[in-house]
Amino acid sequence: ILGLWLVLALAVGAAGVLATVQPPLPQVIILSLTILALGLALRVSPVREWIADIDPRWLVAFHLTRYVGFYFLVLYDRNELPYAFAVYGGWGDILVATLAVLVLLFVPRPVSSRARLLLGAWNVIGFVDILGVVITATRAFMVDPASMAALLRLPLSLLPTFVVPLVLATHILIALRLRRAPVRQWETA
Repeated sequence: ILGLWLVLALAVGAAGVLATVQPPLPQVIILSLTILALGLALRVSPVREWIADIDPRWLVAFHLTRYVGFYFLVLYDRNELPYAFAVYGGWGDILVATLAVLVLLFVPRPVSSRARLLLGAWNVIGFVDILGVVITATRAFMVDPASMAALLRLPLSLLPTFVVPLVLATHILIALRLRRAPVRQWETA
Protein backbone atom coordinates (compact mmCIF):
# COMPACT_ATOMS: atom_id res chain seq x y z
CA ILE A 1 0.00 0.00 0.00
CA LEU A 2 2.78 2.42 0.94
CA GLY A 3 4.73 1.60 -2.20
CA LEU A 4 1.72 2.18 -4.43
CA TRP A 5 0.94 5.44 -2.62
CA LEU A 6 4.54 6.62 -3.13
CA VAL A 7 4.44 5.75 -6.85
CA LEU A 8 1.15 7.64 -7.24
CA ALA A 9 2.58 10.65 -5.36
CA LEU A 10 5.65 10.60 -7.61
CA ALA A 11 3.44 10.39 -10.72
CA VAL A 12 1.32 13.34 -9.54
CA GLY A 13 4.49 15.35 -8.89
CA ALA A 14 6.10 14.39 -12.20
CA ALA A 15 2.95 15.31 -14.11
CA GLY A 16 2.96 18.75 -12.47
CA VAL A 17 -0.60 18.29 -11.23
CA LEU A 18 0.03 20.30 -8.05
CA ALA A 19 1.94 23.13 -9.74
CA THR A 20 -1.20 25.20 -10.30
CA VAL A 21 -3.25 24.42 -7.21
CA GLN A 22 -4.23 27.22 -4.86
CA PRO A 23 -4.99 27.21 -1.15
CA PRO A 24 -6.77 25.52 0.49
CA LEU A 25 -6.33 22.57 -1.89
CA PRO A 26 -2.85 21.55 -0.61
CA GLN A 27 -4.21 21.55 2.94
CA VAL A 28 -7.29 19.58 1.85
CA ILE A 29 -4.98 17.04 0.19
CA ILE A 30 -2.92 16.66 3.38
CA LEU A 31 -6.01 16.30 5.56
CA SER A 32 -7.72 13.85 3.19
CA LEU A 33 -4.65 11.64 2.83
CA THR A 34 -4.06 11.68 6.59
CA ILE A 35 -7.66 10.60 7.22
CA LEU A 36 -7.32 7.90 4.54
CA ALA A 37 -4.09 6.59 6.10
CA LEU A 38 -5.64 6.55 9.57
CA GLY A 39 -8.79 4.90 8.22
CA LEU A 40 -6.73 2.13 6.67
CA ALA A 41 -4.60 1.74 9.80
CA LEU A 42 -7.54 1.62 12.18
CA ARG A 43 -10.29 -0.03 10.13
CA VAL A 44 -8.74 -2.51 7.67
CA SER A 45 -7.94 -5.68 9.61
CA PRO A 46 -4.65 -6.71 7.94
CA VAL A 47 -3.30 -3.16 8.11
CA ARG A 48 -4.55 -2.69 11.70
CA GLU A 49 -2.88 -5.96 12.75
CA TRP A 50 0.36 -4.99 11.01
CA ILE A 51 0.38 -1.60 12.79
CA ALA A 52 -0.38 -3.26 16.13
CA ASP A 53 2.47 -5.75 15.69
CA ILE A 54 5.14 -3.54 14.18
CA ASP A 55 8.01 -2.38 16.35
CA PRO A 56 7.01 1.23 17.18
CA ARG A 57 10.51 2.35 16.34
CA TRP A 58 9.68 1.75 12.66
CA LEU A 59 6.97 4.40 12.98
CA VAL A 60 9.55 6.71 14.54
CA ALA A 61 12.09 5.88 11.81
CA PHE A 62 9.80 7.32 9.15
CA HIS A 63 10.40 10.72 10.77
CA LEU A 64 13.98 10.67 9.55
CA THR A 65 12.41 12.08 6.37
CA ARG A 66 12.09 15.29 8.36
CA TYR A 67 15.75 15.99 7.68
CA VAL A 68 14.18 17.64 4.61
CA GLY A 69 14.46 20.69 6.86
CA PHE A 70 18.02 21.15 5.64
CA TYR A 71 16.66 21.50 2.11
CA PHE A 72 14.14 24.10 3.34
CA LEU A 73 17.07 26.17 4.63
CA VAL A 74 18.88 25.83 1.29
CA LEU A 75 15.75 26.95 -0.57
CA TYR A 76 15.35 29.90 1.78
CA ASP A 77 18.95 30.88 1.04
CA ARG A 78 18.07 30.78 -2.69
CA ASN A 79 14.93 32.92 -2.04
CA GLU A 80 12.69 30.02 -3.10
CA LEU A 81 10.88 29.66 0.25
CA PRO A 82 9.84 32.36 2.71
CA TYR A 83 11.72 32.83 5.97
CA ALA A 84 8.77 32.09 8.28
CA PHE A 85 8.21 28.70 6.69
CA ALA A 86 11.73 27.61 5.75
CA VAL A 87 13.54 28.60 8.92
CA TYR A 88 10.85 27.66 11.45
CA GLY A 89 9.86 24.52 9.58
CA GLY A 90 13.41 23.63 8.64
CA TRP A 91 14.92 23.84 12.11
CA GLY A 92 11.86 22.27 13.73
CA ASP A 93 11.99 19.30 11.37
CA ILE A 94 15.75 18.93 11.85
CA LEU A 95 15.25 18.91 15.64
CA VAL A 96 12.46 16.32 15.48
CA ALA A 97 14.45 14.09 13.09
CA THR A 98 17.50 14.30 15.37
CA LEU A 99 15.38 13.46 18.41
CA ALA A 100 13.99 10.52 16.39
CA VAL A 101 17.55 9.26 15.93
CA LEU A 102 18.02 9.44 19.70
CA VAL A 103 14.74 7.58 20.27
CA LEU A 104 15.87 4.90 17.82
CA LEU A 105 19.23 4.58 19.53
CA PHE A 106 18.16 4.74 23.16
CA VAL A 107 14.65 3.35 23.41
CA PRO A 108 15.30 -0.30 24.20
CA ARG A 109 13.48 -3.32 22.91
CA PRO A 110 11.30 -4.23 24.71
CA VAL A 111 10.14 -0.69 25.41
CA SER A 112 10.20 -0.05 29.15
CA SER A 113 7.80 2.22 31.02
CA ARG A 114 10.47 4.92 31.27
CA ALA A 115 11.24 4.61 27.56
CA ARG A 116 7.53 4.98 26.81
CA LEU A 117 7.66 8.37 28.53
CA LEU A 118 10.57 9.40 26.31
CA LEU A 119 8.77 8.14 23.22
CA GLY A 120 5.65 10.00 24.30
CA ALA A 121 7.58 13.23 24.85
CA TRP A 122 9.20 12.94 21.40
CA ASN A 123 5.80 12.24 19.89
CA VAL A 124 4.24 15.36 21.41
CA ILE A 125 7.18 17.54 20.31
CA GLY A 126 7.03 16.12 16.79
CA PHE A 127 3.26 16.46 16.50
CA VAL A 128 3.27 20.07 17.71
CA ASP A 129 6.09 20.84 15.29
CA ILE A 130 4.36 19.35 12.24
CA LEU A 131 1.13 21.16 13.09
CA GLY A 132 3.12 24.39 13.33
CA VAL A 133 4.77 23.69 9.98
CA VAL A 134 1.42 23.04 8.31
CA ILE A 135 -0.09 26.20 9.83
CA THR A 136 2.93 28.28 8.81
CA ALA A 137 2.81 26.87 5.28
CA THR A 138 -0.91 27.63 5.08
CA ARG A 139 -0.33 31.24 6.14
CA ALA A 140 2.49 31.64 3.61
CA PHE A 141 0.31 30.13 0.86
CA MET A 142 -2.53 32.52 1.71
CA VAL A 143 -0.30 35.62 1.73
CA ASP A 144 1.74 34.77 -1.37
CA PRO A 145 1.01 31.46 -3.09
CA ALA A 146 4.00 31.91 -5.42
CA SER A 147 6.36 31.96 -2.41
CA MET A 148 5.49 28.33 -1.72
CA ALA A 149 5.67 27.08 -5.32
CA ALA A 150 8.66 24.84 -4.48
CA LEU A 151 6.35 22.68 -2.34
CA LEU A 152 4.16 21.96 -5.34
CA ARG A 153 6.85 20.49 -7.62
CA LEU A 154 9.08 17.47 -7.25
CA PRO A 155 10.78 16.59 -5.02
CA LEU A 156 8.91 18.64 -2.41
CA SER A 157 5.49 17.82 -3.88
CA LEU A 158 5.97 14.52 -2.06
CA LEU A 159 5.46 16.42 1.20
CA PRO A 160 1.73 17.17 0.82
CA THR A 161 1.01 13.99 -1.16
CA PHE A 162 2.95 11.45 0.90
CA VAL A 163 5.29 12.52 3.70
CA VAL A 164 3.20 14.97 5.76
CA PRO A 165 0.06 12.78 5.82
CA LEU A 166 2.19 9.84 6.99
CA VAL A 167 4.01 11.99 9.55
CA LEU A 168 0.67 13.11 10.99
CA ALA A 169 -0.78 9.59 10.87
CA THR A 170 2.26 8.00 12.55
CA HIS A 171 2.16 10.57 15.36
CA ILE A 172 -1.50 9.77 15.97
CA LEU A 173 -0.89 6.01 15.77
CA ILE A 174 2.01 6.23 18.23
CA ALA A 175 -0.15 8.30 20.62
CA LEU A 176 -2.98 5.77 20.39
CA ARG A 177 -0.61 2.90 20.96
CA LEU A 178 1.01 4.59 23.95
CA ARG A 179 -2.39 5.40 25.42
CA ARG A 180 -4.05 2.03 24.91
CA ALA A 181 -1.32 -0.58 24.99
CA PRO A 182 0.03 -2.12 28.15
CA VAL A 183 3.81 -2.43 28.33
CA ARG A 184 3.64 -6.12 27.36
CA GLN A 185 2.15 -5.25 23.93
CA TRP A 186 5.26 -3.21 23.17
CA GLU A 187 7.34 -6.25 24.01
CA THR A 188 5.67 -8.63 21.53
CA ALA A 189 6.60 -7.00 18.24
